[in-house]
Formats: sequence, C-alpha cells, structure tokens
Amino acid sequence: MPSYMDIHEIPGGVTAEDVAKAHAHDVEVQGKYGVSYHKYWVNEKAGKIFCLCHAPNAEAASQVHREAHGLVAEKIIQVEPDVAELFMGGSEVNSAGAVVLPGAEADARDPGIRTILFTDIVGSTSLTRRLGDEAAMELLEVHDSIVRNALADLGGREIKHLGDGIMASFVSAAAAVKCASRVQREIARHRRENKDRPLSVRLGVAAGEPVEHHNDLFGCTVQLAARLCSHAQEEQILVSNVVAELCEGKALPFEDLGEVELKGFETPVRAHAVNWATEASA
Repeated sequence: MPSYMDIHEIPGGVTAEDVAKAHAHDVEVQGKYGVSYHKYWVNEKAGKIFCLCHAPNAEAASQVHREAHGLVAEKIIQVEPDVAELFMGGSEVNSAGAVVLPGAEADARDPGIRTILFTDIVGSTSLTRRLGDEAAMELLEVHDSIVRNALADLGGREIKHLGDGIMASFVSAAAAVKCASRVQREIARHRRENKDRPLSVRLGVAAGEPVEHHNDLFGCTVQLAARLCSHAQEEQILVSNVVAELCEGKALPFEDLGEVELKGFETPVRAHAVNWATEASA
C-alpha cells in the first residue's frame, strides 16, 4: 500500500495536546477507509503538522481527516517509505504518535525540519586525467571515508553516493555544519600530508520541511543544498540562511555573503560561508 505525507498549517501555532487528540480521532475512524496514520511530526510554534500514513490513495487519507476532525491537509504527496526513512531517520514515537527527537527529553518533539548536506570533489574529472583511474579512485575512497566517519560521529544519514560526492540528512543543523567543518579540516590535513595528490572538496548545506512547493520530499531543500555546493569555491562551505538561523546561539562562525544568484532559483538566495578553520575552537 502506498505511503503519503501531508502538511497542515495552523496559523498562530498549535499545541501538542490538540494534535494528539486529532491523531487519536484519526486512529478511531481510519479503519473504515483502509488507512493507517502511524506517526506525525509537529512544529508547535510554526503551527505545522506533517503526518505519515499508509493509504490506498490520497483521497482516502484526506477522508479520514475530514471525518475525524475536519482539519484537511493543505498538501499531500506520495512518498517512498524507504526514502522517507532515509531523510527522516528511525523516528521514535511517543504514546500520542508524535515523533520525538532522538536522545532528547521525553517531550522534545521533532518538528520535521531536516538539514541536507552535499559534498563534491573539486575537479574530479581532471584528477582522473592527471593521476590515472587507480590513484583517483584512492582519493575518492579517502573522501568517502572522511565523510562517512564524520556522518557517523555527528548523527548524519547518508542518502546517496553521487560518484564524486555524498548527500546526507541531519536532524540538527548545527551537527550538519560541524560535520561539514570536520570534513574540510580532515581533507586539509590529507592535502598537507599528500602534496603530490592534493584533494579538495566543496560543500553545500540547506534546511527545510518535508513537504514543500514541489511534490517531492524535501525537493526545494535538496535542490538548494546542491546548488550551494556547486556555487561554493574550492575548500568552501556554503549554507542557506535557514541553516544559519537554526544555528543561532551555537557560536558557529558564519560569514554573511548576502544574496547570491543560483541556477534554478528565480530570485537571489542569501548565503553564508562557514569559517571551518576556526569552528573547532568555537
């Protein structure tokens, strides 16, 4: 049976208790429509709720909400369960069906925001030409190992290997920035120790909610992170404004670059560079 993710927007915010009651009503009536609403993410301050369900079709999923409490979702998209799992993580659920943040207090509800990170080896094609297939492959393995170790230590989940880079998802924006900084520092160390085979990477980081303007899980966030990565200079980390805002108060060293023109985005996007060399001391 297909899986669906929907988004509800409640102006002025919402309480976790009200969402728990609405979810309980969903569970009461869902059987007659062959639907199973099994978990939801709630951002109380922003008044946003994201529900994940199995349903025969989107209309059946909407019908449950309509009958249970009348709060019909603004948007509903079909998602691949394994893709949702990759982006969202294992997602521990409390007794009311709300997803909670891993390792946090029992009541710390997961607002559903994810930070997406892209890495890209600079000049990977010319590396192969210059060093040959075998040596270039060894450098790719160095990159993969550094990135995967940083992901493991900082709670990132690898979504996809891109040939000359990796795409990953984080629950915490600050963890994503720390991971990106660590990758750059480790690659810089490798460069110092292997001057005959210098390896350089650039990274892009963006954050957002699961259901956005396109009918695609994190579609806009993924696109923005990829474009920021492409726009970054050698050895640079570029992050979106949302990432910088989510990291406020975390003493991470950002340099505001103002608005940058990115391919595929009609209006300029505000970006920040991470001063990764000083991030460790911060």
